[in-house]
Order: sequence, then C-alpha cells, then structure tokens
Amino acid sequence: MSTDLKTLIAEIQESFRSEPAKALARFESRSRLQDGLRTEATLRQHRVVVDEPEALGGSDAGPNPVELVLAALGTCQEITYRAFASALGIPLEEVSVELEGELDLRGFFAVDDGVPAGYRTIRGTVHLKSSASQEELEKLRQAVNAHCPVLDTLTSPVKVELGLAAENPTRAA
Repeated sequence: MSTDLKTLIAEIQESFRSEPAKALARFESRSRLQDGLRTEATLRQHRVVVDEPEALGGSDAGPNPVELVLAALGTCQEITYRAFASALGIPLEEVSVELEGELDLRGFFAVDDGVPAGYRTIRGTVHLKSSASQEELEKLRQAVNAHCPVLDTLTSPVKVELGLAAENPTRAA
C-alpha cells in the first residue's frame, strides 16, 4: 500500500505544481436537527449522528460536536502521518492519537458571557510504531504538523461566514 500511496502522492503533487487551480478543493456538510438535541450530518455519502450526552440534555445517540473536533484532529493527524511517511520513505507500522480538550461549559450555557464557548486547550499524544530513527520521526512530525489541514484550521484564523435563512410558516405571504 505504501508504494502505491507514495506514487499517488507524487502524481498529485506534480499535478498541483503544474496546474495550481486543480488544488482548490471544496468540502461540504449538511446537517439537520432531528429530535431533542440529536442531529444528523451528511458528508458526501456518509451520515453521522451527532448528539449531546444525557447530562447535557441529549439522548447520547452519538458523539457531540466538540468531540468530533477532537476526532477530526486525531484522524487527520493519522492520515497525514501515513501520507507523509509514505512520501518521505519513512517506515510506519502504526499510528494512533489520544486527545483531550478542555472547555468551560459556562460559555455554552450562557452563564458567563466572559467565558468562551469553545475549547481553550487541546492536548494529546501521537503514538507511532516505526523502525525509523528518532531524527526521521522528528522530520516526519514537523512535516505532519506543518501540513495537517485540521491542525492548521484549529491554530490559524479562519474566516467563517454563517448566514441565516429563516422560514416562518405562520407569516402571511
């Protein structure tokens, strides 16, 4: 698999170098509140149930949104480690990521407007199984952290624009 992945990555890189416009990608997510706090997101052909734990008013039918942020970071790190290890010719048998995030729920529940609603800290450990030298693994770590899209999204300012399209079935036309 790594040889095929290495070849694929090299082909993609060359394609993007010769035609940078091909590198622009758009990803989409659509979601709809179901019942209570349970929601369902559709990403391409995949459906993800998202909910809050019972202690926060949900029915615990799935992970909550802030847990998905951690999962997005962890899985993106794993994928980026695999891709860059392959591209750099660094042997990599296994990758796993453990993450935890801390947030103050007073922000979400509007108890204190001075408390942000999102994560203040995310900590974790990337576990690698590899016969590579420490120097090679450090080179890999630096490449991954420089090119992991979710890590970049979380650590760089991102312009977010959310519009509102409200329907009111009781309002006269």
